[in-house]
Amino acid sequence: TAGDEVLVDRADGSTARFLVTSTQRYAKAKFPSELVYYPTLRPELRLVTCGGPRDPTGRSLDNVVLFAEQA
Repeated sequence: TAGDEVLVDRADGSTARFLVTSTQRYAKAKFPSELVYYPTLRPELRLVTCGGPRDPTGRSLDNVVLFAEQA
């Protein structure tokens, strides 16, 4: 949910803090690669997972993408 915090532990022992700006669901057949993977000017996070309805074999038809900016 927008405003939620995501903490990422780094190899050096520090922790990066991100705040969720939005969560969107996209059909896998129309996944917006440019939106999700575009270069950014500041640190941002994109978490991609499966979601939404399933086909008869049980595979998810959508992807859920969480967008977050470093706090």
